[in-house]
Amino acid sequence: VGLVYMFNLIVGTGALTMPKAFATAGWLVSLVLLMFLGFMSYMTTTFVVEAMAAANAQLRWKRMEKRKDDEDEDSSSGVSDSDVLLQDGYERAETRPILSVQRRGSPNIFEITERVEMGQMASMFFNKVGVNLFYFCIIIYLYGDLAIYAAAVPVSLMQVTCSATGNHSCSVGDGTKYNDTDKCWGPIRRIDAYRLYLAAFTLLLGPFTFFNVQKTKYLQIMTSLMRWIAFILMIILALIRISRGQAEGHPSMAQLSGIRNLFGVCVYSFMCQHSLPSLITPISKKKHVNKLVLLDYILILAFYSLLSFTAIYCFRNDTLMDMYTLNFTNCEIINVAFIRYFLGLFPVFTISTNFPIIAVTLRNNWKTLFHREGGTYPWVVDRIVFPAITLIPPVLVAFCTHDLESLVGITGAYAGNGIQYLIPAFLAYCSRKDTQLVFGSGTVNKHLSPFRHTFWIVFVLIWGFSCFVFVTANIVLSESKL
Repeated sequence: VGLVYMFNLIVGTGALTMPKAFATAGWLVSLVLLMFLGFMSYMTTTFVVEAMAAANAQLRWKRMEKRKDDEDEDSSSGVSDSDVLLQDGYERAETRPILSVQRRGSPNIFEITERVEMGQMASMFFNKVGVNLFYFCIIIYLYGDLAIYAAAVPVSLMQVTCSATGNHSCSVGDGTKYNDTDKCWGPIRRIDAYRLYLAAFTLLLGPFTFFNVQKTKYLQIMTSLMRWIAFILMIILALIRISRGQAEGHPSMAQLSGIRNLFGVCVYSFMCQHSLPSLITPISKKKHVNKLVLLDYILILAFYSLLSFTAIYCFRNDTLMDMYTLNFTNCEIINVAFIRYFLGLFPVFTISTNFPIIAVTLRNNWKTLFHREGGTYPWVVDRIVFPAITLIPPVLVAFCTHDLESLVGITGAYAGNGIQYLIPAFLAYCSRKDTQLVFGSGTVNKHLSPFRHTFWIVFVLIWGFSCFVFVTANIVLSESKL
């Protein structure tokens, strides 16, 4: 069940913008980059699992020390800290019942039984600057997420409703290029319709930011089911069209200009590291968790490849929409009205359920970042200021642009890069140093990553930093050309 949840978490909104990114970068470059980024994401996932095990061991060890201090308060008054550190291995063996030592063995201190979120791991293993940088990265990523969601819903509604009127009935995906200034209904232009939908979306879902919402199991099951139906429908419809010889796509092998956006989209589409503690901790038998996660990644890689390849061979490059579902609102592709509207409006249903959850997560991260030890916030700051700074920036970004491919690309390339590569690599490095300091150099973490050599951590860090430089240089160069 944990792995099904992980699959659902990874295969999200990013997948809908992938076909367009594949088409603009060329099929060979896209496939190679997708496989490489999938491998990198898997590697950093194993780093996070390792850091979770180290964090569990630290918490367990602190509790054992506290219990021991309570019991031996009188007798240990003359013992120095260095004596305790030197004897720690002997002391632990002495304080634990013999039966449990024989049955479990000492490595079981690394069992992942307690959920330790990434923020908590950052505060355990990083210094103050590291913790603040971690929260900054998470907050920027969540802002990007909210901006993507705030733009995706009105874009879908605008495309479906504007083309369902007048002479343009069901012609969204027929290759007609619409400008934002084109008429939608009467005097109202398409951009006006988009902004009206954005205002309605903000008024309906924005207030949830001011309250606490919990992700309900049934809501998750429903959205997962709809997502699967939509993705499978799109793959089948594209395959039918290709098999009938109606395919129009002639994708190029490589176009270097499209790599920047593709990189961001792929990073965004493999994102799950920030939610791993909630997914991995409840799994009862974690012995083969890395192998099972690898299986998940292979399935996701196959799924993304199938979705993107059927898309780029079925549709011409210039007709592929930012939001792939909108290509199926054309009568020529599918003449069943219900399926057309279901796929066209699919992002509206699924994204709308996620928006309040991400908004509340972002609001809580802001509170944690500014939290003073033992202090509480005034009512106005707690209930008005934090929700407002959470909601207003992404809505303003969505008001200024609805270029989803760029929004996903920039979010993935910057904040996503930090969360997926840099933070897990630093967590693995710092947790290993901490483990050696507390438990001695001979102790082996049972959930140690298969990529245990320091070379892999250095490789991930170099890759992450070089990606920052590459993406920034690419943006600067393309802006200067404009």
